[in-house]
Amino acid sequence: MPARPFARRAAAWDLTALLNAADPKASRAERQLWLVRLLEWLRHAPLDKSGNAGTGGTGGDEPRSTPTPVLRLKHLLGVLDRNAEHRARVAELLHRLWREIDSAALLADFGFAPRMHLWGELVRRVRARVLPLTPDTGDLGELFALLFPSADDARWLRAIDAATLARLGDYFVAPIGSNGGSGDGSSGGTDIARASADEPRDWRLPFLDAIVFLGSAVRAAGFSPALRPRMSPELLAERPFRQLARAAEKVEEQAHGQRSDDAALLREAQYLRALLDRCRAAADSVHQHLEAHGVSVDVVFEVDQLRERTHRIELLLNCVISPQPARDVLNLTVELVQTAEERRSLRALLSRHYSLLARKVAERSAETGEHYITRDRGEYRQMLQAALGGGAVLAGTTLLKFLIVALALSPFWGGLGAGINYAASFVLVQLLHFTVATKQPAMTAPAMAARLTDVASDAAVEGFVDEVTHLIRSQAAGIFGNLFAVAPIVLGVQLACRAAFGAPLVDHHDAQHVLDSLTLLGPTALYAAFTGVLLFASSIIGGWAENWFVWHRLDSAIAWNPRIVARLGAARARRWADYWRTHVSGFASNISLGLMLGLVPAVAAFFALPVEVRHVTLSTGQIAAALGTEGIAVLRDSAFWWCVAAIPVTAALNLGVSFVLAFRVALRSRSIRLADRSRIYRAIRRRLWHAPLSFVLPPRSGIAQPANHAEM
Repeated sequence: MPARPFARRAAAWDLTALLNAADPKASRAERQLWLVRLLEWLRHAPLDKSGNAGTGGTGGDEPRSTPTPVLRLKHLLGVLDRNAEHRARVAELLHRLWREIDSAALLADFGFAPRMHLWGELVRRVRARVLPLTPDTGDLGELFALLFPSADDARWLRAIDAATLARLGDYFVAPIGSNGGSGDGSSGGTDIARASADEPRDWRLPFLDAIVFLGSAVRAAGFSPALRPRMSPELLAERPFRQLARAAEKVEEQAHGQRSDDAALLREAQYLRALLDRCRAAADSVHQHLEAHGVSVDVVFEVDQLRERTHRIELLLNCVISPQPARDVLNLTVELVQTAEERRSLRALLSRHYSLLARKVAERSAETGEHYITRDRGEYRQMLQAALGGGAVLAGTTLLKFLIVALALSPFWGGLGAGINYAASFVLVQLLHFTVATKQPAMTAPAMAARLTDVASDAAVEGFVDEVTHLIRSQAAGIFGNLFAVAPIVLGVQLACRAAFGAPLVDHHDAQHVLDSLTLLGPTALYAAFTGVLLFASSIIGGWAENWFVWHRLDSAIAWNPRIVARLGAARARRWADYWRTHVSGFASNISLGLMLGLVPAVAAFFALPVEVRHVTLSTGQIAAALGTEGIAVLRDSAFWWCVAAIPVTAALNLGVSFVLAFRVALRSRSIRLADRSRIYRAIRRRLWHAPLSFVLPPRSGIAQPANHAEM
């Protein structure tokens, strides 16, 4: 990305001007900037008179599929072969660059985070995207990001043929001697030849150093307190991490020793590969621990870094021991280009390392969501009763909301008061084992996604459709129960207050505000969809809180901490541990949802954003309160009926948006791809046509389960 400003200028340069500008005696910044411009010239071919990208006379026998940079590279090598002066200057420049720059920074460090935590790497990537890079650097990793700023570079590098690769390698390996001096009488080329003769420099040295550096880094990661106690003891029995650094040093000694033995080098390399396999297996066992004891994205990030380092060692070994290493070096370069592209991506970093956390959150939500799916008449009646209880509690919530509004608090304190009111009500619903219908979709969606792991057969598809039917019927029972309780109770309280005190609890001004704001003709649908997002967010917070609780082993601390046991007693402490382990997700999601419903509009108003919430049960209670205030005359007002018409729309958007978001997260976290979604849609439409009431009413007898339900 930072090198792109050179693109237009480099493309405007012709090859002669570029070669004339190659000065091996120039400053480091000028030499490295010249190399950046040369690569930009390869990529950005100027148009010839016919409007085609020029290849500079590479000939017409090249395959049409050969990328333009490869064609121009061949042309460049041909020009250098025909011009000894240019060849000498370019070779001397490249040799000096390779000799003076820190290549281990590319081979051993590039692509790896200096600090083993996810947020540090995220900050580094944001900084790299914002701040420009400079070619005046002794770090080959930083220069590499300027040389290859695009993912397309990997494609044309991979297309370089063997002959071109061999010609190109001469400029990095073979020193310029008597037949390739500087061409102008200077001693630059002679000095390099003399230095190379006096102190022969093995091109493999940086690769061998990088193997040693990476081996030490993998060994340190394997001994880190974040990974070591979470690895399988069986896989650590032979102590692969302890042996790894020494094995890497033996490879270096054997490859660069005075009596290098190819057979011995291959044996040491093979032993190092075996250790790398064992280290990777031990690192993979960390995921099993995370599955059982909670997920930490920093631990997942550290495991990934360890695995990537072992993979880099494998690539470097290929280069060192290969009898024809040019292709292996090119493959390593391609891999580094792809790594450079990944390092620029924030989305790839977050999606990869949060996928396991999302999966655990989805799985914990799925466990809870199973309780919200009814499959027979008995469970349907229980759901209806629980929803009636939830509606009764929210009736009180609705009336308290009008009281808070009547206090005329400032926006923030009014929002906080409303949020506490909502949160307390949702927690009370949880404690009384009632239900709120809008809380169900975010919990049931992961449970539905879990059943999509195998829908290859028609029987499996029908089984999934059965589950969809149970789910929609359960949602209907929850909605019916909530609304059938909240509306009559609020209306009854209003009428009772009018009869007892001569005036309802809600005055005329508030009733008119309800009719003006909750109408379907306004932005109610948009606000209802936004409320669905908050419902989904609360489920994510609940799953995260449970994962945090398990990760820090707070249930074990409550059950066995000496001070807690001394105060509560052993039996009660264990009961409390089990209780909080079971209910921490519910408390977190209910409290967070209540506070978001109250505070998000207040915070949005501070930024002049017209955001409100529309919760179907609370909105229905407010409309019932308006009816109790205005009396039967309001039934002749179209504004009232537009508010009534908004209730099913609000319900559909609350439930639908929350379910879709939770369902998508569950699918992505499980890497499920619905290749057969058309079959699923057809099966659902067929069920709607043949048994539409099954989506609303429970079956008359027995438990309606598909024959293959146990297998799903």
